[in-house]
Amino acid sequence: MKKELLHYGAALLLFCGAQACSSSASETRNPAAAEVQKADASRILVFSKTSGYYHESIPDGIAAIQKLGGAHTIVVDTTKNAAYFTPDSLRHYKAVVFLSTTQDVLDPAQQEAFTKYIQNGGGFAGIHAAADTEYDWPWYNKLVGAYFLSHPKQQQATVRVKDKNHPSTSHLPDNWERFDELYNYKDINPDIKVLATLDESTYEGGKNGENHPIVWYHDFDGGRSFYTGLGHTKESYTDSTFLQHMWGGISYAMGEE
Repeated sequence: MKKELLHYGAALLLFCGAQACSSSASETRNPAAAEVQKADASRILVFSKTSGYYHESIPDGIAAIQKLGGAHTIVVDTTKNAAYFTPDSLRHYKAVVFLSTTQDVLDPAQQEAFTKYIQNGGGFAGIHAAADTEYDWPWYNKLVGAYFLSHPKQQQATVRVKDKNHPSTSHLPDNWERFDELYNYKDINPDIKVLATLDESTYEGGKNGENHPIVWYHDFDGGRSFYTGLGHTKESYTDSTFLQHMWGGISYAMGEE
């Protein structure tokens, strides 16, 4: 595990493979952290590698997910290192969060490891630019649910919440006013279950028409997938409504009802 792999809650991934660990992780180990480790049976991985555009809100997103994990007794590990995508590493996580990843982030062996992780019942949560990722990998297109097409300027828009029978949307108003970077999509998987759409009449630059999905989920290839197109701005990660929305999606990906 290289330096960029951060461990929230416990300083060392006790059961990680020798190939993933380094001496730098053990330098911060302490007895109190070990006790927390024993108590935390659930853990997630936040992956934020970018090969294209880098979102400045990524550190804010990481910090927010770490804080949410602490509040829900979930261990949160984070990495930008795609080499961590091995069967031995991934098998320890209930969900993997792609936090505004961009472009080509996994090589063929890492793609195979992640595919098997999902097929073995793992969970995926994609946030914002996770749809701007792995354009040459059709399986990922189906997993995430759609690819990024374009976006207009950041602006206020109305999110129409269509389904509140989901932990990511149960707390939201029917009409959720948001300031964000609003993605248009292509190659939309027809099997996704849309939770919320963008009302293109409330902003400029929408390209998907009356059915413009922005939040969705689905069971896929043995696992679970959630995606929200929101979360571009730094302010998103201090917005309690958005944070509850994001954590609800992550909880679904973890397999929690």
